[in-house]
Amino acid sequence: MAPFALSQAWQVQKRVIGALLMREMLTRFGRHNIGFLWLFAEPMLFTLGVTALWSATKSVHGSDLPIVAFAITGYSSVLLWRNMPSRCILAVTHNLAIMNHRHIKIIDIYLARILIEAGGATISFIVLSLTFIAIGWLEPPEDILRIAFGWSMLALFGMSLAFFLGALSEDYELIEKLWHPASYLLFPLSGAAFLVDSLPQAAQDFVLVLPMVHGVEMIREGYFGGQINAVYDAGYMTFSVMILLLLGLLQIRSIASKVVPE
Repeated sequence: MAPFALSQAWQVQKRVIGALLMREMLTRFGRHNIGFLWLFAEPMLFTLGVTALWSATKSVHGSDLPIVAFAITGYSSVLLWRNMPSRCILAVTHNLAIMNHRHIKIIDIYLARILIEAGGATISFIVLSLTFIAIGWLEPPEDILRIAFGWSMLALFGMSLAFFLGALSEDYELIEKLWHPASYLLFPLSGAAFLVDSLPQAAQDFVLVLPMVHGVEMIREGYFGGQINAVYDAGYMTFSVMILLLLGLLQIRSIASKVVPE
């Protein structure tokens, strides 16, 4: 009975997440113009805009790497983790009507939004990388598995942060006001615009406290290999993500009993 019950629960879970994904995409992107293609077109436009700006201003990033490659690996990673919390903050408050369905839980609402953000950023990153490799502006990556690991860790970090801030915002609406300026302040510290190795030691010690910096360094090492001296600690990032995930799940559990469907 146990395997059958588990299989049945999994089927229900898939249908719930699938339905929420369709609802979110229709609500956010609509049926007009290019519709759901905005899922990855939007982050592509942001990344291309930053790439063009950095190229035009000949920004200094602490290495001899091509600015296009540096911008894509840096800004794509920011979009991956930064947008997830933004979509989950007050998500339950805005979706109280669908909480009447007994199979829909708080975490399902969060997962649907997180999957959309992660999917859009990932597709954008892959498409831009392949495009620039094809036209010769970007060399093929040296270690795809390391890129995949760094990207996955950044996605897990973004998901954990989204769980925690999303659930916390249901108790404290101030979280919504604080996250937006905080996310912009974190951008220049996230490793997107610099290599850790190019910083003074004191600055390195400071930025390496932030888990996302380790993920960006992993991705860049996967892309550029021996061209850079990547500085990161995969163990520290894994531990940080697990702690943040635990806090997020505990906060979701805390608010579950307080949610009153409309």
